[in-house]
Amino acid sequence: MIKTVFYLLIFMCILSFKITAQDATEIVKKADQLMRASSSYSEITMEIIKPDWSRKMGMKVWALEPDYSLIYITEPARDKGTVTLKRKNEVWNWLPSAQKVIKIPPSMMLQSWMGSDFTNDDLVRESSVLKDYTHKLLGEEKLNGMDCYKIQLTPKPDAGVVWGKIITWIEKETYLQPRIEYYDEDGFLVKKFIGTNLQKMDGRNIFTHWEMIPEDKPGNKTVMDYYKIQFNIKTEESFYSEQNMKRVR
Repeated sequence: MIKTVFYLLIFMCILSFKITAQDATEIVKKADQLMRASSSYSEITMEIIKPDWSRKMGMKVWALEPDYSLIYITEPARDKGTVTLKRKNEVWNWLPSAQKVIKIPPSMMLQSWMGSDFTNDDLVRESSVLKDYTHKLLGEEKLNGMDCYKIQLTPKPDAGVVWGKIITWIEKETYLQPRIEYYDEDGFLVKKFIGTNLQKMDGRNIFTHWEMIPEDKPGNKTVMDYYKIQFNIKTEESFYSEQNMKRVR
C-alpha cells in the first residue's frame, strides 16, 4: 500500500511537470503568434538615445514568417534607401551611397544594427523562441497592473543562440508581453525589452511603443513606435532578394 501511494505521488509529480512545461510552451506560442501572423507590413520610427545625443529613423518592414524580412529606411535623408535583408540565418545590407550589397559575416552578428541597441543577431534570431528554447513556468506576477505568467526560456543544447536564458512576462488574457529580459551565459541581465501604449491595429491589440534598454550602458536605449501594421499581407519569397533590395521603396 505504501509503495502504491509512493508511486502514485511520483506519477502525479511527473504528470504535473509535463503539464506545466506544455502549458508554458503553449503560452509562449500564443504570445509569439500574436505579433507575427504569416506575414506583415509595418511602418515604424526608431529613436536611438545616448547620454549626449540621439537620432531618429523611419522605416518600412515587410516580413514573411519565420524566415524572411526586409527593412527599408525612409529617413533621415542621409540614410534613406538603406536596406537590410534577412533570409533565414543570413543578413545583407544595401548601402545606396556606396552602391554596394554587403553580407554580414558571422563575426559581426553581435554588432549593433544601425547604431541601435539591437544586434544583427536579433534580426535573425527573433523567430527562434519556440524551436531553440525549452519553456518553464516560473509563476505568476502582476506587472504594470497586468496579471502575467512569468516564463523562463532556456536554450536547447544544440541551439545556436547567444542568450543564457530569457525571462518573459505574458499577460494572461491577451498574451501580450509587457517585458522581456535577456541574460548572458553567466546569468547576468544584459538588456530588457519593454512594451507599452496598447492600441488596436489591423484588428489586434498590441503594444505600439517599445524600449530596448541595455543594462550596462546607463542613459542608453532604443525606442520603437509602430504607426501602422498590416497582418497576413500578400507577399512572396521572391520579394526578399538581393536584387529587390535595390528596387524597393
